[in-house]
Amino acid sequence: MAKFEVYQSGKKNEFRFRLKADNGQTILSSEGYASRASCLNGIASVKKNAKDPKRVTKTQTPNKIFRFALTAVNKEIIGVSQNYKSESGRNNGIDSVARNAAKAEITDVK
Repeated sequence: MAKFEVYQSGKKNEFRFRLKADNGQTILSSEGYASRASCLNGIASVKKNAKDPKRVTKTQTPNKIFRFALTAVNKEIIGVSQNYKSESGRNNGIDSVARNAAKAEITDVK
């Protein structure tokens, strides 16, 4: 089952989340939040916006690395994807976030 993992990371001890698909692969990661409550608000925003194609920004580097970002209504980035070697891989990642985010459990990890 897909899940959001909440953890603390970095020198600032920021809270972050990552959305993992059923196969355990990370499909979306957040930036740092100052508090756990703010991080949980970010997860709620992912759940709300994941199925809206207007909230997805697709990018490609000159070296043919494909990525995407999920944004909120205010255009702030909520989460970013891993790197993909192909456009179809990236599109599968987008579909996976849309399919999994709403039902994903939230767990705390160390």
